[in-house]
Amino acid sequence: MPRLQNKVALITGGASGMGKIASERFVAEGARVVVVDYSEAAGQAVAASLGDRATFIAADVSKAADCDAMVAHAMTTFGGLHVLYNNAGVFPDDDGGVMDTPESTWERVMEINLKGVWLGCRSGIPAMVESGGGSIVNVASFVALMGAATAQIAYTASKGGVLAMTREIAVEWARKGIRANSLCPGPVDTPLLAPLMSDPARKARRMVHIPMGRLAQAEEIVNAALFLASDEASYITGSQLVVDGGITAAYVTPE
Repeated sequence: MPRLQNKVALITGGASGMGKIASERFVAEGARVVVVDYSEAAGQAVAASLGDRATFIAADVSKAADCDAMVAHAMTTFGGLHVLYNNAGVFPDDDGGVMDTPESTWERVMEINLKGVWLGCRSGIPAMVESGGGSIVNVASFVALMGAATAQIAYTASKGGVLAMTREIAVEWARKGIRANSLCPGPVDTPLLAPLMSDPARKARRMVHIPMGRLAQAEEIVNAALFLASDEASYITGSQLVVDGGITAAYVTPE
């Protein structure tokens, strides 16, 4: 039996990178999927490729009205909401050290990576309760658990916030049938990371910390999200699933 049979899943950032892979995989596993993305062209294309088991709505997850609208779209289109996968995020090139990251960059990262997850949960939880419960998967990062190899202060802080917030949501809503867990990927071979990896020195600085010696593939992270979304994880809440190629298990002396 498909692992998400009879589930309705909403995936933010669902038209590119890990989100696109997740949209495709979740449909293949039986879910009806609401693809949410800032890019209307990309989102429409992904939803169209998935047929009548997918629908698209454009949203800026940093806007409360957009988050309310995406959840309402799930309810009116598919009649429920059982999986909320808060995947949308940004990683600007000028996110650096504490002294040199522009204030505007800090604010943008927090608006999308942290506030966007909060707003997604705030809009989605009542619909999930109405639908009989379900699973929230919030994308954090391995840098929520340890300092990054190269400075990225806003991204790291935002993902630490996601981790803490997810634990609190899990505790608050456990007896209402809502599970909430964080997914903590290591570096993934997606367009989001490509600009950083284009610099040989920065790439080498990151790769030396990965015991497996390679970036994750998006499919490997989506496999973990699928597990957390499914009933196979029915007694898991308030946890973080780390999928990082061994980074957080290793000790490497900084250069």
